[in-house]
Amino acid sequence: MLEQYEQALDEWIATKVAGGDDDQLFASGYLQGHVAVVLSELEQETVQDSEALEAKMQVCLETAKSELEPADHALVVNAWAELREKMAQVANA
Repeated sequence: MLEQYEQALDEWIATKVAGGDDDQLFASGYLQGHVAVVLSELEQETVQDSEALEAKMQVCLETAKSELEPADHALVVNAWAELREKMAQVANA
């Protein structure tokens, strides 16, 4: 399952790098690091499903509120929703 999430992340990042605007590049780069850390944490845990991923990412997004300007935080939250959808499609394929 984690390999599928990593694949979805890589594909999503590639599309943003190839055709994204500055906001999309910022949000995808910001998320890439956080998702990579979360996936690495999940490798060490027994529960590695989408709910565990979502819970850990929500903690990251909450932390991001204090790190980012509100407009940038909104970009990251929207990017996470898009990436989460991509991961769900890959996991269900």
